[in-house]
Order: sequence, then structure tokens, then C-alpha cells
Amino acid sequence: MMANYLLDIVILLTAAVIAVPLFRAAGFGGVPGFLVAGVLVGPSGLALIDNVTSISQLAELGVILLLFVIGIELRPARLWLMRRMVFGLGTLQLVITGALLTVGAHMLLDVPYRTAILIGPALALSSTAFAIQLLAEQKLLYSDYGRASLAVLLLQDLAVVPLLALVPLLAAPKFTIGADIAFALAEAVVILLLVVVGGRYLLQPILHRVANTHSQEIFTALVVLLVLGSALLTEHIGLSMAMGAFIAGLLIAGSPYRHEIVAEIQPFRGLLLGLFFMSMGMSLDLGAFFAQPFSFLGLLVALIVLKLLVLWPLAMSFGLGAARGAAVGLLLSQSGEFGLILFAYTYKLNLIDTALFQQLLLIVVLSMLATPLVALLAQRLAAVPRKLKQPRAESPAPARIVVAGFGRVGRRIGQILTMAGKRYIAVDYNSSVVLRERTAGHRIFYGDVRRPEVLRSIGVASADLVIVTLDDFEATEDVVAAMHQVHPQVKILVRGHNADQCRRLRKLGASLVVSENLEASLDLARETLILDHGDASEIERLLRRFRDSHYADVRRKK
Repeated sequence: MMANYLLDIVILLTAAVIAVPLFRAAGFGGVPGFLVAGVLVGPSGLALIDNVTSISQLAELGVILLLFVIGIELRPARLWLMRRMVFGLGTLQLVITGALLTVGAHMLLDVPYRTAILIGPALALSSTAFAIQLLAEQKLLYSDYGRASLAVLLLQDLAVVPLLALVPLLAAPKFTIGADIAFALAEAVVILLLVVVGGRYLLQPILHRVANTHSQEIFTALVVLLVLGSALLTEHIGLSMAMGAFIAGLLIAGSPYRHEIVAEIQPFRGLLLGLFFMSMGMSLDLGAFFAQPFSFLGLLVALIVLKLLVLWPLAMSFGLGAARGAAVGLLLSQSGEFGLILFAYTYKLNLIDTALFQQLLLIVVLSMLATPLVALLAQRLAAVPRKLKQPRAESPAPARIVVAGFGRVGRRIGQILTMAGKRYIAVDYNSSVVLRERTAGHRIFYGDVRRPEVLRSIGVASADLVIVTLDDFEATEDVVAAMHQVHPQVKILVRGHNADQCRRLRKLGASLVVSENLEASLDLARETLILDHGDASEIERLLRRFRDSHYADVRRKK
């Protein structure tokens, strides 16, 4: 039995390793790659795996971890800064598109409104993974076109949570609007209390104590315990496990540990979420498509056109021109991964039958496969500069400077940057330092900057430069090497103790290395010569010549 299960896992991993890179290279993204890999090994393909149910149960953990990360990233400050676009444009898009698709599902798919209420909003959701990836590749995230798209996606991420909560309510035998609305409000109050009380008075001290052990394994175990424990708790009280994971994410959204937690959970999330999409691919019946290909293609075109016609004028009313408004509509015209999640959950609770489930899966998959072609047209319509300065009232300005290590040197650099009016993010692996400096008002987070996952979570890719101020030279080498490998475009400024260390750091990718021994020697020599009644200008010329010679030697031996 175990051997068969391991064989299934090996087959799935092999298919993913082959299909996903090919789809990424072709511009389709990772999600369609996982879906196609699932189709190939599933009953509709080569039939290498027939135990789809057991795989699907394991794959649900990917959805749980996805909602956990969404909860972490939905910070109130970010939403407030983009409130006009998020709660204006995003809400209108979801409500109007969801309502029209609900009516369309009732009429075209012949389903009762009780079911159509879920199908419409689910199809109205776009693919966050696709859209963000395409905007990042095109360097358009900070354009007006990119900000509008991001705002809609943020609102859609928020909407997933109540939609997931709505599914078991609709599945209940006695569904009443009044009672269920009251129940939903009570849930919201309880969730708020959990977020405030649990996050501030219970979870943070526990995270601090575990972080102080400097045991990565125990910290990871605590994060997994938090996610799974919250998921089990909410399932026990009649809500979805994904809802519990989302609440757990909200609990630590404002925590200094959130970047390290995201880094810990990302490998599990990516792999298990990929497994979820592969399970969806294995559940796909290609025979239904080949039996009625024109019907499915017609529904696909209708979906894309409808979402475009809704979002285009809405985007124009929020200040985008006709071309850029059309670009936003085209970019977000597909259905996405959240639609798959909602349909899978709806099918599991018997709100839709197998035939309808297959239809919906095919429509979503086809829309995702069409996205790269549609996105090319969107990019041409956008026709905006690669980077546009964004209004302060609409989006948070990213910190362009990252200080890795916030000991004595890092703290002084932070003070000088603050005096100069420069925004920065500091990272340190000492939880006591993090808590002390956050209390003092510094923007600092807990995390091991030697790990690429932490660097990505912090947002090093969008930074102009990183200042590495660690006391441990071996750790400094690891940070510089990891940062240069993952983000070679970012300038790295680092401190070294002597000339040999400076040369090694330059070889690893540091843009500028400051030798502590040299600078201390220069300061002492300057003061000595001044006290010996030397000429000030001549002293500075001498010291400058000595410094230039030293650093030229370091650069020459890079």
C-alpha cells in the first residue's frame, strides 16, 4: 500500500518537473503546467494514477496554506492606502460581474439560483498568480494599469474568504437568509476578537520564545501547528479549514515574524498547491470537451467578453483611459485558481453534480490557457512607461533600502537614513533586537536573510540597494552570495574587517565593500597628523590617495 502511494507521488513529481518548466518557458505560467501534468497522468490521459481521491485529500493542504499566506499579506495599512481602487473598482467589478454570471449560470447551465450564487462570483475571480506574474515580467506593477489590476485582485482575494464561508451555509438543508446573515455577522465578531486578543496577547509571546531558541525546525513546527490547528478548529465549529488558515494568517499579519513565517511555509505551500492543481487536472474529463468543443469555446469567449465589457468602462470611470481600461479588462478576463478551489469545495459538499463540475473545470482551465495571448494584447493597449511614479494616496511607496542586520552599525545607519528622510526596511535574526527596535518605532522584521525565501518575502527585488551590517563574517558571505544569486540587479553594500575579507565579498557579488580596519586607521592617522600640526588639505590628499589605492587593489583582485 505504501509502495503504491510512493509510486503515485513519484509519478506526480516527475510530471510536474517536466510540464511546469515547459509551460513557464512558453509564457503560460506554472498553474496550467500543473493542470496539464495532472491530465496526462490521470484517467483522461495515460491513466498512470487512478487513486485521485487520496491525492485530492492531501492536496487540500495546499489550499489551506494558500489562504494562510493571503491572510498574512492582507495588511490593513496596504488596503487603506489603496482604498479607492480596492473597495471602489474592485467591489464594483466583482458585484457586477458576479451578478451577471450568476444569471448566466442559471440560464445557460440550468442550475438553481442557490448554486448559481456560488458559480457566478467564482467565475468572476481572476487568476492572481497569472496577473501578478505577467505584470512583474512586464515591469508594469507600478504603472496606473498595474495598480488598477492589483487593486481588483486584492479585493478578489478578500472576497474568497466570505465565499468559502458561504459554501457550507448553502449546503445546509435549511438555508434562511436572515438567520445566516446573523450567523455570518457573529462569525465576523468572533474572528475580530481572535485577531486582536490572540494575535497580541497570546501568539506574539509564543513566537518570541520559540524564535529565541534559534531552532529553525521548532519554528517551522510551530508555524505548521498554528496553520493546521486553526484549520481544524474552524472545521470543528462548522466553517471551512481554509477559513481557519486565513484567520491564522491575519493573526500574524502585523507581526515582525511574518517574513520568516512566509519563508518557512512557502516550500510546503508551493508544492502542495501544485499538487492541488494536479488533482484538478486528474479530475478533468477531456471526453466532455471533445464531445462538444464548440460549446466550450463559445462559453470561453462569452466569459472573456463579459468580464472585459464590465471592467473596461469601470476602469475608465476610475481615471484610466480607454486603452488602459481595456488592458485591465483583458488582463483580468480569465477565471483563476480561486475558482478551481471554490468549485472543488462546492463539488465536495454535493452542491454541483459531476457533469457540471467538469464543465466548470474545463471553462476555467481554457480561460487560463488563453491568458498569455490575451495578456499580449493587454500589454500593447497599456502602452505605458515601465515605471510610473505612483500617487502617495493610492499605493504604498516601496522601501528602496534594506538594512540586513540591526546591531550597533545597522541601528546607526538606520538613524542616519531616518534623518535624511529615507525609507528603509531592517531585518535581524535576533528576536529580542527586533522587539526592542519595533518598540522604538523602527521598521524592522525578524528573519534569516541568508535564505532566498526571506529575501523574496521582504521585497528585496524592488529595492535599490541592500546594506549588510552583520558582525558574523561567514554569515555576511552567505547573505551576499544568496542575494547576488537571486537578485543580481540589486546593489549590495557591505562591511568587511580587512582587505582579504573585502576581496572575498567582492568576488561573491558585493557592489561596495567598506573596510572597517582601513577606515579606523585613516581616522586615527588623520587625528595624529592634525595634532602634529600638519596641513589639513595635504593630510586629506594623502589619506584620499591611500584609500583609493587600497580599494583599487580590492577591486583589481575581484
